[in-house]
Amino acid sequence: MTRDDRLSFKEMCAKFEVTPRTLRYYEYIELLAPERDGRTRWYGPREVARMKLILRGRRFGFSLEEVRQWLLIYDEQGTEAQMHAWIGMADRQLVVLDTQIADMTAARADLQKLRDDVAKALE
Repeated sequence: MTRDDRLSFKEMCAKFEVTPRTLRYYEYIELLAPERDGRTRWYGPREVARMKLILRGRRFGFSLEEVRQWLLIYDEQGTEAQMHAWIGMADRQLVVLDTQIADMTAARADLQKLRDDVAKALE
């Protein structure tokens, strides 16, 4: 792998808009395994792809442990097993998100009604 295929620690933070602390933590919990050259870390295409998946998983509401387990399936069992696991994870998370949407919709309606009632009382 050439230098052109890799990102430095600072470049990785900038590319994904994460703090150095976040990047070090992901490495600590074994989500990422950059190459090391002394104290310098280099992130190749594999780590960049994993980072995209980590951030996407977080956006969808998955825990870091769920993401770690899902990435581990790929490492140990391959793409097809990972895809099957993904479908199950996605199905469970869709139920969670639907519940959160319903809760937020109800909370918004309650807040709107209270706001309107207070505004009406001021008239």
